[in-house]
Amino acid sequence: MTGYPVSGGSARRFGFVVNVLPEKRAAYLELHRAVWPRVEEAMRENGIHNYSIFIVDDTLFGVYDYVGDDYEADMARVQADETSREWWTHTDPCQVPFGAAVAATGWREMEMAWHMD
Repeated sequence: MTGYPVSGGSARRFGFVVNVLPEKRAAYLELHRAVWPRVEEAMRENGIHNYSIFIVDDTLFGVYDYVGDDYEADMARVQADETSREWWTHTDPCQVPFGAAVAATGWREMEMAWHMD
């Protein structure tokens, strides 16, 4: 995954998409009204900033900026974080892949078509 450079800096922006099960939509949104502090901390410690998840109908769109030197190693540390792994036992059952998802999580990377600062 390469992401796209964020204007004026060394950050890269990533976008992902996944579907949410209609019957689990409310539960997913409720979980995200109070994301566990350690989950956010693990992401920040590993270069993820400015993270947003948008929803339209039953499709989720995630966008974040990554600031770091080794994306794969940083993401591996997030994946290994015990609290994050527990968090995903609650969120993952709410999701189903969008199209031909290639990630184990079901989230599919989006290609940036346009950006304006």
